[in-house]
Amino acid sequence: MQPLCGESAILCARPIALRAILFLIFSIFLLAAVRPAWAADPPAAPGETAAAPAHNAAPYWREVRKGEVGVTTVKGAETAVLVQSEGNIWRHLRNGPVTYWGGLLLIAVFAAIAVFHGWKGTLRLSSPPVGRKLQRFSTAERLIHGLVAGSFVLLALGGLLMLFGKHVVMPVLGHTVLSVLLQVLKPVHNFLGLLFVFGLLLMILMWLKDNVWDPIDAQWIRRAGGLLDRSHVPSGRFNFGEKTWFWFGVTILGLTVSGSGLLLDFPTILQLRSDLQMANLVHGVGALLMMLLALGHIYMGTIGVEGAFDSMRTGKVDETWAKEHHEAWYDQLTAKGK
Repeated sequence: MQPLCGESAILCARPIALRAILFLIFSIFLLAAVRPAWAADPPAAPGETAAAPAHNAAPYWREVRKGEVGVTTVKGAETAVLVQSEGNIWRHLRNGPVTYWGGLLLIAVFAAIAVFHGWKGTLRLSSPPVGRKLQRFSTAERLIHGLVAGSFVLLALGGLLMLFGKHVVMPVLGHTVLSVLLQVLKPVHNFLGLLFVFGLLLMILMWLKDNVWDPIDAQWIRRAGGLLDRSHVPSGRFNFGEKTWFWFGVTILGLTVSGSGLLLDFPTILQLRSDLQMANLVHGVGALLMMLLALGHIYMGTIGVEGAFDSMRTGKVDETWAKEHHEAWYDQLTAKGK
C-alpha cells in the first residue's frame, strides 16, 4: 500500500510541522490573553503607586486628585491637570451656604416688606394734588432706567431658577419642565447680561452728579426718611435712601455682578478653573445682595409711595408730591423759574 504523501515520508511531515507551529503560536496568544492569577504583576515596591485593578480604581484616582501635572499634547493652562479638586469646594459653597442663606434672606426681606406694608400701607400725600406738573425725569432717563430695570428682572429670574430651580420648581413641575426653562433662560441670561452692562454704565454716568452727598441728607438719616412717623423730611432730587441704593446697589454691586458675569461669558479671559469658580461665587453672592436691595427699591417705587411709579412712567410729578418728598429739589426748580 502506497503512503498518502507520496514516496517520501519527509514530504508528508512538512504540512504536519507547519500545523504544529501554527497551533503553538495560537496557544501562546491564548495564554497571554487569559493569564492566571499567579502570573499577575508583582506588588509595587514601597513608595511606588500600585496599579489599581480594573474593578477598583480608587487608589489610582487618589493619586490623580493630588494635583500632579501629567503629560499631554494639548496646550493650555490646565490641560495636564486631570482632576481639579478645588471644584469640590466651589460646589459645596454654591450648593450650601450661598443657596441656603441666600434663600432665607430673600424670604425674610419679602416677609419684612409685607409686614411693613400691612402696618403702614401706601404712603399717601398729606395734601391733595394741585394738578400742576413738574418734569422729574427726561425721556432718555426713563428709557435707560427701563432698559436696566427690565433686563435686571429677567436676569434675576434666570439666576434664581439656576440656583433654586431644583429645590423649588423641579419638585412641583418636574425635571422636564425645569430643563426646558433652563435651556431657554440660560442663553438669554448670557446675552441679556451684555445689554444690562451697557445700560448700567449709562445710568451711573447719567445720575452720578445728582447722588453726591448733601448736608441735608443728615436730616434724612436721623429721621429714617420719615417712614416711621410719616414726618416731612426735605431732600434734593434724590434722598439719602435713593443715594444708598445708587452707590451700593447700582454702582458697587452692579459693577461687581457685571464684571464677574463678563468673565463667565468669556471664560478664556480667566484660564484657570479655580478663577472661574471664584468669579461664579462672586457673581452669585453679588447678585443675591443686589436683589435684596432691589426689592426695597421696587417696593418704594411702585406701591410703597403714592405717585412714585407715575414719576417714572410719565416723567412728571405733581407739585404737591415734589414739595412733600423732594422739597429742596422743588425749591431749586422754583428758583430757576421752572
